[in-house]
Amino acid sequence: MAPEIRPDRVIDCRGLLCPMPIVETKRAIATLAVGQILEVLATDPGSKRDMPAFCKNTGNELVEASEDGAVFHYLIRKLR
Repeated sequence: MAPEIRPDRVIDCRGLLCPMPIVETKRAIATLAVGQILEVLATDPGSKRDMPAFCKNTGNELVEASEDGAVFHYLIRKLR
């Protein structure tokens, strides 16, 4: 069993529509040190496409993406 990843910061973007979950993620990731983990909670279905693209474009790692009902959970490791 893999160890549970504990985020260093959590942001709640539930109820926000595109592009706001990405805007808030960008702001939050800027406050972290390299190697730290950000957890993002979102309800915008577009985030399923947008978060992986954001990570790829910014050079960060999408560690995990999951769904819990209508809520999407993303764990992002800051690499730069």
